Amino acid sequence: MTKVLIVEARFYKDLADELVAGATAHLEAAGVEYDRVSVPGAFEIPAAISFAHRAGGHGAPDYDGYVALGCVIRGETTHYDYVCGESARGLQDLAVRDGLAIGYGILTVENGDQAWARASVIKKNKGRDAAEACLAMIAIKQRFGLA
Repeated sequence: MTKVLIVEARFYKDLADELVAGATAHLEAAGVEYDRVSVPGAFEIPAAISFAHRAGGHGAPDYDGYVALGCVIRGETTHYDYVCGESARGLQDLAVRDGLAIGYGILTVENGDQAWARASVIKKNKGRDAAEACLAMIAIKQRFGLA
């Protein structure tokens, strides 16, 4: 049975809940088991995935893949640029260096309206899209005998 860890940034709690709703509905429909862990913001997502991956087999569950969910809304300072860039880089490093199947669902938007258009399960449903990407990457790992 495939098992996935959803790592959700809770900085914007209402958006996080909507992203998680889209992701969990897709995973449940696909018959995939999942766990959830919350982190303060998008910047912390790569570290949480790294912790879970390194703990696998040492009394912690082994996960076949990871779904990274969060939202970063541009503000008045350059903080947005650092959080967006470093969280994306951290996840890409984990995917390439450690061969992890990661579905990227961190919204990087200019304002709340854009965030809701993307997070909403009745609009763009990026939580679902991230879960789909994770499952697709798990399938590719399996195809190449890496899972």
